[in-house]
Amino acid sequence: MNSKEELLSGALRNASFPKAFAVMSVMALALTVCLTQSIEAQSYRVLYTFTGGADGSAPEAGLTWDSAGNLYGTARSGGQTGPNCGNDYGCGTVFKLTPAGSGWTFSTIYPFAGGLDGDTPVGRVIFGPDGNLYGTTEYGGFAAPGNVCSWGNLKGCGTVFRLSPQADRTSHDNDSWNKVVLYRFAFEMSALKAQDGANPDGDLIFDPEGNIYGTTTAGGNCGGIGCGTVYELTPSLGGWRETVLHAFGTGGYGIIPNGGVVRDNTGNLYGAAGAGGQYSDGTVFQLTPNGNGWNINVLYAFLGQYDGESPQAGLTMDASGNLYGTTEWGQGGSAGGTVFELSQSDGRWTYHLLYTFTDRGGPTASLALDAAGNLYGTTRVGGIYGAGNVFKLTRSSGWTYTSLYDFTGGSDGAVPFSNLIFDLYGNIFGTAASGGSGCYGSGCGVVFEITP
Repeated sequence: MNSKEELLSGALRNASFPKAFAVMSVMALALTVCLTQSIEAQSYRVLYTFTGGADGSAPEAGLTWDSAGNLYGTARSGGQTGPNCGNDYGCGTVFKLTPAGSGWTFSTIYPFAGGLDGDTPVGRVIFGPDGNLYGTTEYGGFAAPGNVCSWGNLKGCGTVFRLSPQADRTSHDNDSWNKVVLYRFAFEMSALKAQDGANPDGDLIFDPEGNIYGTTTAGGNCGGIGCGTVYELTPSLGGWRETVLHAFGTGGYGIIPNGGVVRDNTGNLYGAAGAGGQYSDGTVFQLTPNGNGWNINVLYAFLGQYDGESPQAGLTMDASGNLYGTTEWGQGGSAGGTVFELSQSDGRWTYHLLYTFTDRGGPTASLALDAAGNLYGTTRVGGIYGAGNVFKLTRSSGWTYTSLYDFTGGSDGAVPFSNLIFDLYGNIFGTAASGGSGCYGSGCGVVFEITP
C-alpha cells in the first residue's frame, strides 16, 4: 500500500484515480488559490446576547428562517436546571428572534428538561414539510445503568424531536410550542438496539416522502461507544421507525460522521467522516439505495497532508452536484484546515483544494453557497484576534479569500461554530458560542448579522 507521501506525490502526476479514492488536484495550489487576503468593508451587529439564564447559552449551531422572517436556533446549555440536566448551566433551549422595528425580540420557545425529554441541543432546528420544527439533542433520552453514552453528568444517547406551535399561546412569552420526542437512541439498552446510534449531531434533512435522515457520532460497529451511524426515521403507525443505513466501524469507510448528510435528486446521500478511512484522517462518503438496503462508497480518503484532515462539518451541494466541504486541520494537525471541492465526471470524483488556512484549527461548520457560486463559512479560532472569523471565498479565475469579520472575543462574540444563512438582501446571519457577556467571564454567546 502506498504511503500518504507517495500518493500525494503521485497526485501531482496523474489526472485521475479510481472513484474510491478520488483525484487530488494539488498541482496548481499557487494558481488555484489567491493567497492575498482582501478585506472588505462590512457592517457587523449583535442581534442578541445570551445571559445564560432562561434564554440559554453557548449557541453552537446555525439559524433557520421561517416565511415571516423570524429566526430560530438552539443553545446547547442554559434554560432549565435541575437533577435531570447534565450540567449545572441547564439542558439547553430552542429560541426565536422576531423582527421588531430596527431590532429583534427574543423568546425561548422550548427549554429542555433533561432525562427522557432530551439534553444539549448542538444541531440546528429545521422546518419540515408539515411546517413544524425538527431537531436533535446530543444527550438525554434513555439513561440505563452503565449507560455507554454518559459523559460526566450527561446521560442518555440523544433524541430526535418535533416542535409544533400551539394554537392557544398563553405562556408568559406568548410563543409556546408543543414538543414531541420522535425517537430516543438506546445504544446501551439491548442487543436489538446495539447499532441504532448514539449522540446525534449535524443537521437533519427530509426527502420528498417526509422521511428524516441524520447522523450520530457514536453507536455502530466498532465496540465501546461505537463509531457512528447514518440513520433514517420513517413515519409508521402514528410514530416513527428508525433504520440504520450504515453503521461505521469496519471496511475503511471512516468513523465519526459529525455533520449530517445531503441528498441529491436521485436519492443518494453524501457526508463526511471525521476520522478513519484508508489514512485515518477522515473520508467523504456516498450512500446509494440498492432496493434492499444501501451501498456505501468512499469518494475521497484524506491523506492528512496539504489536502487536510478531520472533516468535522457536513457537505454543501451545488446545482451541478459538486460537493463542498471543510477540514479542521491540515498536514498532520500542525497546520490550519482547508476548504475543498469534489466534482464528478464520468463516474469519477476529483478533489480540488480551494483554500488552506494559516491558523491551526480551521472551520468546523458546513459552508454556505450564494447564487454566484461564492462560499461562506466560519472558523472558531481564526482571524486577527484568534477568536474566530467569518470568511468568504469568491470564485474567479481561482478563489479569493476575504475575511468579512474578525471576532475580538469581547461583546461582539467569539468561537463561531455556526454555519451561515442569508436573507433576501444578501445579509449574513449566524451565532457565536462564546463572547458577549456573563458565563463566568467567557461570555454566553451571541446571534449576529453581517451586512455587506
